[in-house]
Amino acid sequence: MRQFALLCFACLLWLANLPANAQVDSAPKVTARLVPERDGIAPGQTLTIALEENIRPGWHTYWINPGDAGQPTEIQWSLPPGWSAQPIAWPYPRNLPVGPLMDYGYEGTLWLLTGLTAPKTLVPGQAVVLKAIASWLVCKEVCIPEDAMLTLPLKAVPKPLAPDPAMLQSFAAARAKIPVPSPWPSRYRLSANRKLELFLAAPRLGRAKPLSAQFFPLNPKDLEMSAPETFDSANGGLVLDLLPAKHFHAGAPLAGVLVLTSRDGSTQALNLSAHEGFVPETAFINEGGMTVALSIALAFLGGLILNVMPCVLPILAMKALAFARHGGSERRELRNEALSYGAGAVLSFAGLGLLLLAFRAGGAQIGWGFQLQEPIVVAGFALLMFAVGLNLSGVYEINPVAAGETLTQRSGNVGAFFTGVLAVAVAAPCTAPFMAAALGFAFTQSNPVALGVFVSLGLGFAAPFMLLAVSGVFRRLLPRPGPWMATLKQALAFPMYAVSAWLLWVLAQETNASGVAAALAALLLFAFATWLWTTTRTLRPRGRAIGVVATLVGLIASFSCLAGLRASGTPRENALSAIASLSSAEPYSEARLSVLRAARRPVFVDATAAWCVTCLVNDEAVLSRPAVREAFSQRNVAFLVADWTNRNPEITRLLTAHGRSGVPLYLYYPTGADGPVVLPQILTEREVLGMLGENS
Repeated sequence: MRQFALLCFACLLWLANLPANAQVDSAPKVTARLVPERDGIAPGQTLTIALEENIRPGWHTYWINPGDAGQPTEIQWSLPPGWSAQPIAWPYPRNLPVGPLMDYGYEGTLWLLTGLTAPKTLVPGQAVVLKAIASWLVCKEVCIPEDAMLTLPLKAVPKPLAPDPAMLQSFAAARAKIPVPSPWPSRYRLSANRKLELFLAAPRLGRAKPLSAQFFPLNPKDLEMSAPETFDSANGGLVLDLLPAKHFHAGAPLAGVLVLTSRDGSTQALNLSAHEGFVPETAFINEGGMTVALSIALAFLGGLILNVMPCVLPILAMKALAFARHGGSERRELRNEALSYGAGAVLSFAGLGLLLLAFRAGGAQIGWGFQLQEPIVVAGFALLMFAVGLNLSGVYEINPVAAGETLTQRSGNVGAFFTGVLAVAVAAPCTAPFMAAALGFAFTQSNPVALGVFVSLGLGFAAPFMLLAVSGVFRRLLPRPGPWMATLKQALAFPMYAVSAWLLWVLAQETNASGVAAALAALLLFAFATWLWTTTRTLRPRGRAIGVVATLVGLIASFSCLAGLRASGTPRENALSAIASLSSAEPYSEARLSVLRAARRPVFVDATAAWCVTCLVNDEAVLSRPAVREAFSQRNVAFLVADWTNRNPEITRLLTAHGRSGVPLYLYYPTGADGPVVLPQILTEREVLGMLGENS
């Protein structure tokens, strides 16, 4: 119906603009004939037939998707019994703008190829006459439907004939215009401002950058065809910027033909079937105005803010205690340790960035904090924090061993370096303000640019302690060593136990009770093993040997509990965050979001995770507040919880579509709006209430 209405509108528009004395002659605007690739056909053979359209200059006919208005050519075959006809193999079209509309079609001479298959019972020497009615719509200032009754005499031959060289060349030229399956995968995404970005993952093509790229959708309802298209190179291929139709359904395949023209003038058409997924940015500036320099600056600022996150503070306090032993006097040692700490932090962020980029290059949809989506990693961090706490409490001392948490307690450059490594490890669940935009931008850029953002993040994270290496003012602020340090060291054990307990709670969100029990058993066995080590060190040689063996057995048993964790735990499906107390809270899914928006109901999406400290603070301090809950209820706002505690491709796509690499992400979809309102990462009650009031 929409196509018919547009066609009528186009015809009226053209008629309205005709001069008063304009006349259209009655002669055909298209002459047609059937052209066989060979003069004869053998039994069971498939013969290619071309419907040749010679279109009068200034007029055009239409592709299978005619565009905003039009009708494609049709062929109705009248074949003898036993014969069959294949569908038309459509050559790629061209843009034909007509006023405010965009048609897809052909001008000049057009060959539409069809395969006809003869029955195996065909008798050689028999004369065969094939008949067809070809019909088309041909347009200029006006549109005229035309048709032609066509016949094609053929002779049946015992075996296939060799084609005429001239005819072979003509058919080869016609086949060259038929799209071929793309050798490269393709993806698309809908950005926050409803721009559709189509990505062709062809690295060499992206570097060469063709002269032009034009996408023709098969479904007229997918795109606004009259909207201009642009394209540019991206990391790993080409990205086309398109305008989706109003009712385009994200998640469905986007099928069509991509026509590429190289710089030597040659053209290649590719059949694409793109699915929603990750799409890199095309240039150094994205839709939000982000630049490489700005993303590096924001990453540095975000890394600086990470230092005050609750999960990182205990680690930094331990290293501050180690620095305080210098009392501000041993300037060279203090400088070297500060620089070593910075090297550990920066290299850890760079290594984590390289790992993320490697996974992305392999097609994995992961983001910041991805490692904590694995239960065995969460349990391992819990054990590490518990081990650090035991060391601080004085349960064991293993000064000669340079491994794990002991390294962070050692004085000197090695201990400082591994403190930086451990601090980055425990900072991974946190996303500080400014980090999300910087990391989201990094994942859309080339690998060197992305790595530069991660290095800047590490520099910001390490900056406070690295200032000790260059600033005498900061060194003078360090307190003098004294007995108070032993008491503070033991007190710092309790934040480490708290971090371990929090990680066990995270584990409970990812696994069942058996998984948590396995992690608790690992902690118990580790504590017992370290106690055995400490208590048997003063015994005679035989007793120490027994103690060493028992300690090793205990450690092996502890790690064995973690090794079996993956098999013992079953992820909890559709786990909601603490926000589940809201009566309207329900798990996020792309389908559910589409249903709610189609029902014209406002929707709030809370992308969160159990291991995200910022998320938990926002949930507890803002989204669970009575005033906020009442505002959601009064405005009938649907509350969708996108719980990313466990890996979830739908939620990863949601984050990627909004330029984020991790949680938190807060989106509000007002009724009837084209896209969501993106809220800051650090929420305030006033801001949320104001957002609801402004968009109600």
